[in-house]
Amino acid sequence: MARYRGPKSKIARKFNEPIFGPSKALQKKAYGPGQHGRGRRKKQSEYAIQLNEKQKAKYTYGVLERQFANLFHKASRKSGITGEVLLQLLESRLDNVVYRLGISPTRRGARQLVLHKHILVNDEIVNIPSFSLKAGDKVSIREKSKSLEVVVNSLTGNRSQKYPWLDWNSSEMSGKLMMLPEREEIPENIQEQLIVELYSK
Repeated sequence: MARYRGPKSKIARKFNEPIFGPSKALQKKAYGPGQHGRGRRKKQSEYAIQLNEKQKAKYTYGVLERQFANLFHKASRKSGITGEVLLQLLESRLDNVVYRLGISPTRRGARQLVLHKHILVNDEIVNIPSFSLKAGDKVSIREKSKSLEVVVNSLTGNRSQKYPWLDWNSSEMSGKLMMLPEREEIPENIQEQLIVELYSK
């Protein structure tokens, strides 16, 4: 399946989670999309619940099926709890860090900024959204891109959300990945153990 470019509210309603940010559609229609959205749903199987959780994580972080599978296998080879390591790998993606730093209001927007070469990693242009950052890496905005309307609006907007594993320097318009986040620090409502169980079959 290629990258999803359809209505975001439909996906949010499918999982009953505002995975693309606050959604008015989700508030107005707190049931699944489609003609059977209001209907009586049969009890989901264990496999369906696990698959749903994996799909939710994929849509949340904007990752394709093969990329997600590769990340899971990479996480399973590392020491530590596989589910937590998987989320840490997803959180350390460049597009996600750009979003978390507040340079872009959405992950989709952050991905576009990276692809269009507006973002620097350790003072070098990186245009790969899936680029994996390490602790100590510096993420900044290209000098000629600092006046971009989308960047200025995002940075001057609501920056009340702070993450303990990231450090933002507003004067230099740059941030640093201080460390990989602990599971309790990641705000996403994902039950990673269900994803581990799915891939373990």
